[in-house]
Amino acid sequence: MKTIYVVEDDADIREIEIFALRNSGYAAEGFACAADFLNSIKDQKPSLILLDIMLPDEDGISVLKKLRAQPDTRNLPIILVTAKTTELDKVKGLDMGADDYITKPFGVMELISRIKALLRRAKPERAEEELTLSDIVLSRANRSCQVSGELVELTYKEFELLSLLMQNAGIVLTRDSLMENIWGIDFLGESRTLDVHIKTLRKKLGDAGKHIKTVRNVGYLLQ
Repeated sequence: MKTIYVVEDDADIREIEIFALRNSGYAAEGFACAADFLNSIKDQKPSLILLDIMLPDEDGISVLKKLRAQPDTRNLPIILVTAKTTELDKVKGLDMGADDYITKPFGVMELISRIKALLRRAKPERAEEELTLSDIVLSRANRSCQVSGELVELTYKEFELLSLLMQNAGIVLTRDSLMENIWGIDFLGESRTLDVHIKTLRKKLGDAGKHIKTVRNVGYLLQ
């Protein structure tokens, strides 16, 4: 049974989320503050984290950055949950390494659908040979990325996106196909999510980001 950690200071919302998760077949554990959550995750790693941004003791974005900086938690699927609704807030959360973003108030069915989609894409992959294009080297065996010999830290979705592009180097992948393969056909977010991830991926790859080409009104390709 997959375990999901709910980091939410509002007791009513936390209880609703935990109730919905358990009714959907997941094990769920709630935390009212960042400190309790960070202590618990040292001993047991969940399958997915629902992380509220507005926490009483530490900002959720700061917690997210800590998780992405640690080798044993950097690839954990994380969905940010917050009352903030501006596009800037969403982009900031995704840029900091969140895999998805949901705003309050939200429907239980939407929450469970997003969790299922993210967990489906987070299944462990069998080790394969390295993927190489120019100075980009992607190891799917240990989920690492190097550019010109330097390690580049990627979120789970960024890694999946780059891996798919490298496997199809020279081929234009449509926006719909990228959304379906990386986020799942039941993803309920905006297609701009793809553009944000491409932008962030290019930035992290530095000069090598130029290999990711935009094909206007179609999609993207790596060449």
